[in-house]
Amino acid sequence: MLKNVVLLAIPGVAPFEFGVVCEVFGINRSDTGGPTFDFTIATADPGPVRTSLGFDMIIENGLDAAAHADLIAVPAHKLEHIDERFLEVIRAAEARGAWVLSVCSGAFALAQAGILDGRRATTHWMHTDRLAAMYPGTTVDPDVLFVEDRKVVTSAGTAAGIDAALHIVRKEHGAAATNVIARRMVVPPQRDGGQSQYIDSPIAECKSDSFALVADWMMENLAEDLTVDQLARKALMSSRTFARRFRADMGTTPAAWLNRQRIIRAQLLLEETDYSLEQIAQDTGFGTAAVMRHHFVKVLQTSPQAYRRAFGMREAS
Repeated sequence: MLKNVVLLAIPGVAPFEFGVVCEVFGINRSDTGGPTFDFTIATADPGPVRTSLGFDMIIENGLDAAAHADLIAVPAHKLEHIDERFLEVIRAAEARGAWVLSVCSGAFALAQAGILDGRRATTHWMHTDRLAAMYPGTTVDPDVLFVEDRKVVTSAGTAAGIDAALHIVRKEHGAAATNVIARRMVVPPQRDGGQSQYIDSPIAECKSDSFALVADWMMENLAEDLTVDQLARKALMSSRTFARRFRADMGTTPAAWLNRQRIIRAQLLLEETDYSLEQIAQDTGFGTAAVMRHHFVKVLQTSPQAYRRAFGMREAS
């Protein structure tokens, strides 16, 4: 289970993306049932590290702190040559099977270290063409929030780093623990990596609460067989208009969004109840355990049974 997290402070680091990793992994939330991480910030030359905004951070720990980390996190930084010592830490982490996370342009450090060769990856949409041109051995996806490829997770810009970090927490600690962190951060715990980095119309001329109301209604009726036609009527739109605007506003299709919510609800029930798989499948709208298993394997790369063994109710201590 993920415990030891080391955040690399590379000269030229972007403060927001740096702070994202600190916020997810560096705060003790055990008082509200959240996971606790052994969190360390490390740099090649301990002392002042200049950020991209021109102020210094004082970092006390050297890179030896990263030798046994379960996760190495690389935030955004200026797109310049990276000190070889940071690259060695990244290579060593990938080689021993640890998680490696990049936020925004941090993907360039991973690529320079060579660990993105033969992998899918992403970065901020402004840099995806450059990443693909500089590192042709990497399959760069410009239109997703984050990508996981064999424990190497690369995210798009700024807030997508939150989604990527929470994805790793969910994989290691389960949905309930992830929800604790998300609630404290006041962010949605359910955004999937396949959602678009940006929406088609970021500023709409006439913004309504239609999708918020429909999304709430969908969450309340997950067990029902919900169709686009039904959802469109709820939003007072034609089916075609609803599907197009939902994709533009939410970054994914209605079916994909609904499927993700059902998976998350099923994860929570597997963690917190002893309901049978058939009962959970019915309660979450999958219908049968076989259908639920298909979606778990496709999205989470594990079965409901294996998920329950890993994250199900523990014996009271």
